[in-house]
Amino acid sequence: MNNNTFHYPLFKKEDIDAFFALFQNNLANFVIISVAMLGMGYPADIVFGRVIPGAAVAVLFGNLYYAHMAKKLAVKEQRTDVTALSYGISTPAMFVFLFGVMAPALAFTNNPETAWKISVAACFIAGIIEASMGFIGKWLHRNIPRAAMLGALAGLALTFIAGEMMFNTLQIPVVGLVVLAIIIVGIIGKIAMPFKIPASLFAVIIGTVLAYLFGYEKLDGISEGLSQFGFFPFLPTLATIEGMGLLFGTSVSIFAVVLPITIYNAIETMNNVEAVGALGDKYDIKESMIADGVGTMIGPIFGGAFPTTVYLASTGSKWMGAGRGYSILNGIVYMFAAMFGLIAVVSSIIPLAAIAPIMVFVGVSLIATAYQTSHSKYYPAIAIAMIPYFSNYLMTRFNNEAGEVVSNISPAIVPLGQGALISAIILGAIVVCVIDHDFKKASLFSFAGAVLSFFGIIHASAVAFNASFEYSVGYVLIGIYFLIMSKSRLVQQGQMTDQEKIIDRKAN
Repeated sequence: MNNNTFHYPLFKKEDIDAFFALFQNNLANFVIISVAMLGMGYPADIVFGRVIPGAAVAVLFGNLYYAHMAKKLAVKEQRTDVTALSYGISTPAMFVFLFGVMAPALAFTNNPETAWKISVAACFIAGIIEASMGFIGKWLHRNIPRAAMLGALAGLALTFIAGEMMFNTLQIPVVGLVVLAIIIVGIIGKIAMPFKIPASLFAVIIGTVLAYLFGYEKLDGISEGLSQFGFFPFLPTLATIEGMGLLFGTSVSIFAVVLPITIYNAIETMNNVEAVGALGDKYDIKESMIADGVGTMIGPIFGGAFPTTVYLASTGSKWMGAGRGYSILNGIVYMFAAMFGLIAVVSSIIPLAAIAPIMVFVGVSLIATAYQTSHSKYYPAIAIAMIPYFSNYLMTRFNNEAGEVVSNISPAIVPLGQGALISAIILGAIVVCVIDHDFKKASLFSFAGAVLSFFGIIHASAVAFNASFEYSVGYVLIGIYFLIMSKSRLVQQGQMTDQEKIIDRKAN
């Protein structure tokens, strides 16, 4: 069979199920973005006129490109069973950008327009980093301990996602507790819902009905929501350029959030592409990571503010026997949904208490994943990596209005919370290295902490020369201590003993 006679179908029946699975995933993300941003205080014209259309453009680009990659691979290997990679907004990165970029930017500026521009610039930079990871991603994957990375995200998940969203869930217990119970039964308990409706969708429907039934939402809100139908064109914007100056000015501390979550996002793309490769579709990992980065950069050009990625759901699509049609259809559907206000309609009708429990589950899942996918000996590293985001939560939520109260609890709360994602990775990585008795590497992470704190990337309110002297000195001292330990005969003997006694208690 030659390339001229080979036919790789544009669409087949197996693409239908794969489309609905991917559509639901992306729809949940779009609705969460809308509800969360509106709840923060961002106006509807920014949310539905800029952010959602920009995100839809990024999703359209990625889905079409991955359909193109699928065709290339199918033609190259003369196979009709090639499945396009699933693509959309990265869920972990979405929450980090919502609560680690957009919320702080709005708190810093008290101006939604300015905060949006900062967020758009941060997303564009994330795209640059993500594309660059196509060249250095494997090196970072080998050298940054996974337990430290996941522990840092677990800290964010515990505070801003699971914790914050649990508060929103219980604002209307009649709605929130019922929705949470359905999520627990359907997703955690793995019990099918009536008519085989996906548990998350069933929970949102029941929660929304209860909210209107008990009067927490007014029926005229439905007609108001339907009035959101309109035309939201995809228009290029200069917000990225304007936001750059703001990002590297008064809001530079936000950059400390962007770098590590982008590295994590890129590594997850790498893992997901490798997982699909194990099932037979061996895509070029570098090309995929660059495509993710380009998609993430295209979104901000049209007002979007959220990174994109290859989904783990790619393996599910492969099992379903999907081709490339589901990917193409997903991109086109979201283009029209964003352009004609469907996302705005859904977000206007659904109350926050009906969707917050889903976010609680996402947060809890991120915490559970950190432990389930790590060796049990690294649990202390995960735990210590979670602490900086607890400080960041206190700092972000209370320091502006009650700074004296926070300071009286401990003067360390604010500096520990500044650059939390990076400091969490540094601390977690040090613990991982010590557990492995790799004290030389522990010293390298310590010295990295010294440099980062010296220039104000972590433990400081702004980037500056000698920004956090005491933290810099502290990291240098422990770095020297670890170097001394690396030369200790007792440590070398202990390493041999540990290697002989290791018992694999890995949960998975």
